[in-house]
Amino acid sequence: MLLVFDIGNTHIKLGLYDGALPRAFWRVATDQRRLADEYAVMVHSLFGSRSLDWQRVDGVAIASSVPPLVAVFDELSRSYLGCEPVVIGPGVRTGIRLAIDNPREVGPDRVANAVAAFRLYGGPAIVVDFGTGLNFDVVSAEGEFLGGSIAPGLGLAAEALFRYGARLVQVEFVRPPRAIGKNTVHALQSGIVFGYVGLVEGIVQRIQAELGERAVVIATGGLAEVISAESTVIDIVEPNLTLEGLRLVYELNHEGEKI
Repeated sequence: MLLVFDIGNTHIKLGLYDGALPRAFWRVATDQRRLADEYAVMVHSLFGSRSLDWQRVDGVAIASSVPPLVAVFDELSRSYLGCEPVVIGPGVRTGIRLAIDNPREVGPDRVANAVAAFRLYGGPAIVVDFGTGLNFDVVSAEGEFLGGSIAPGLGLAAEALFRYGARLVQVEFVRPPRAIGKNTVHALQSGIVFGYVGLVEGIVQRIQAELGERAVVIATGGLAEVISAESTVIDIVEPNLTLEGLRLVYELNHEGEKI
């Protein structure tokens, strides 16, 4: 079985695959202070909670937006799972060309998103990834990563608002009854939820115009469903798009081998 890790600044998403068949997905908090041994205990516990045997894992793929944790999860993979991991980065086959100024600048999660979007849905495609940052990743009809746009993530922007607004309180990210909030909670929800709907639709429309052709729009990440429910520009919601991209990259780098 294949175990994939999408290591973000806020959360680590894990996916377990038996071939192309997903067996389990998990989401845990990122902690740069944890050692490989500590993360191994956590992974072992997650497997146990689903009555899964981690000794059956014979492949690992990693995409990390947190450079210090690459070595930690590399050690975990080798020491506890007996696997040499595929780590998205220079020298790893992805099947797409990075048609940007400096390919080394692009985050591994964005590469995985582009791979999954093109392989699963074709191109041109726009991936809207709701993470710590709000990423827009653009793939051409030929499968080239063209670049995109990065904005502060919804949670990050809201946290700053709550922190510096002395009379503001944290609210749940759900649709408010109306755009004109009759109280502070609904006013905040209107600004946050509807505000980010407007941001997403505005950026997507500009990207579509620059492409000059209709691109499929795929939303992923923690708050994808909340925003997509209010938007007219999102075609597909795929919460595990990055993990699917990791699976596809692993397969590409192990062609002819049984996963």
